[in-house]
Amino acid sequence: MTTVKIYDTTLRDGAQGEGISFSLQDKLQISKRLDEVGVDYIEGGYPLSNEKDAEFFSQIREAGLQNTKVCAFGMTRRKGVSAAADPGMVALLASQAPVTTIVGKTWDFHVTEVLRVTLEENLAMISDSLALMNSEGREVIYDAEHFFDGWKANADYAVQTLIAAAESGANAIVFCDTNGGTTPREISEIVSQAGDVLRSYNCELGIHCHNDCDLAVANSLFAIEAGCRQVQGTINGIGERCGNADLISILANLGVKNDGYQVLQDLGLESLTELSRFVSEVANMNLRNGQPFVGQSAFAHKGGMHVHAVNRSASSYEHIDPQSVGNERRILVSELSGRSNIQALTKEYGLDHDRELMGKILARVITLESQGYQYEAAEASFDLLVRKCAGLYSPFFQRIKYHVEVASDGSSHGEQMANSDPAGPIAGVEKLVTEATVKLKVQSDICHEVAEGDGPVNALDNALRKGLTDFYPALQEMRLVDYKVRVVNSVAGTAAKIRVNIESADHDEVWRTIGVSENIIEASWLALVDAIDYKLSRNITSGIAVDSP
Repeated sequence: MTTVKIYDTTLRDGAQGEGISFSLQDKLQISKRLDEVGVDYIEGGYPLSNEKDAEFFSQIREAGLQNTKVCAFGMTRRKGVSAAADPGMVALLASQAPVTTIVGKTWDFHVTEVLRVTLEENLAMISDSLALMNSEGREVIYDAEHFFDGWKANADYAVQTLIAAAESGANAIVFCDTNGGTTPREISEIVSQAGDVLRSYNCELGIHCHNDCDLAVANSLFAIEAGCRQVQGTINGIGERCGNADLISILANLGVKNDGYQVLQDLGLESLTELSRFVSEVANMNLRNGQPFVGQSAFAHKGGMHVHAVNRSASSYEHIDPQSVGNERRILVSELSGRSNIQALTKEYGLDHDRELMGKILARVITLESQGYQYEAAEASFDLLVRKCAGLYSPFFQRIKYHVEVASDGSSHGEQMANSDPAGPIAGVEKLVTEATVKLKVQSDICHEVAEGDGPVNALDNALRKGLTDFYPALQEMRLVDYKVRVVNSVAGTAAKIRVNIESADHDEVWRTIGVSENIIEASWLALVDAIDYKLSRNITSGIAVDSP
């Protein structure tokens, strides 16, 4: 087995992605999760750049990490300054990080035109910086910035920079495709040639790729085949411009698809899906449904022929077992589906052998999809549809009527913000009050409730729960997680049908429901009711009492 060390730069390079900003607590939480799955190196940031990064290195020392080494990132010393007196070098040492990663220039164009120093001075900057860190007992990783562009422009000088790093004590030299413009064939050829140059030196080779040509993962894998034994990247590929190499895909390809490599210290491959979603959540980013290996759609099957084959043999349409990366198979249902999809989704009810019922359910799905429904992302609503078609559904309440009112209370947001807003109040922006009234029949009782909310849907949800919670206390643990609105037929303008998708959760499960109507309030009501019905139905199935004593 060939061990490939994983170097995560989510907290530094990943944080440079547009719209991404990690708090100190975010960085500490992500670090602990990366440690748990066995990542070898975590790059915490540049301690001289801001107080947050400096504080991170102080707090992470108390975190008790077991499997990973924390790296402090910095640049070579400045021109005309000794390494020991350079503020950046001083900050790296003060961080007390056991590993320091130093980035230096490989491309002669960058040396003369960006740094504005001589080629000889750049070599001295590399040597001095690494020698200082080495003398202080730090493990030193040297990132050769713009390595591939530099090699193609002036290979002789690029070699000199590598030798300067190797002779000054670099434990690892990392080849950086900083502009992300190199192809896999070039990566393979140049890494092999550079490896030959460094063969007599006792330093590990690494790869760091950006994704500007959508090749970062492929380039990283080609570099590993060519001899690199460290790979740098970010979780989910986040980062500047088009992002970095996605460590999730790299790990899955090396650890699951290829038997010849050992990664994550044999700890965390089955946690990749959870890790990916955790980082997305902390970064406040939407999940990529189509993300390889860990996306919700990575093992989702919709076409009837595909589902029929998967039911016979999963490998017929799945290249790996979803559970090997912590994911799961999903069978989708739509107007493109066949009876195989319906059968796969109704096994838990023991209905999958009833061909007449399967046809009835499929016909109902096709009819509803023609009206704007889509059940791929609304599995809870589909569950209820199956129950209704099979005669297994009994409503927990009946709607008599509802009413939603949005009105101004006469005050202005501008008046309230005038004292704190230097620009003064915004004319005509009034504070709105939203109130919903619902009248329901629950069991043999009639209940009539009113509630306010932050908008009509929230008010309606509050009133509905207010009327039901006394009868069904289990609803107290249910919460709305996400609310999405889509226009179904935009050519109809303001008369278009609206599709509302709601994601709900309790202590044990997350589920999604759907409602469609020309009226956004009615569409929301339908999705809300399905969410509550599903919660109560599942509690009954699990043997949990839903009625109050």
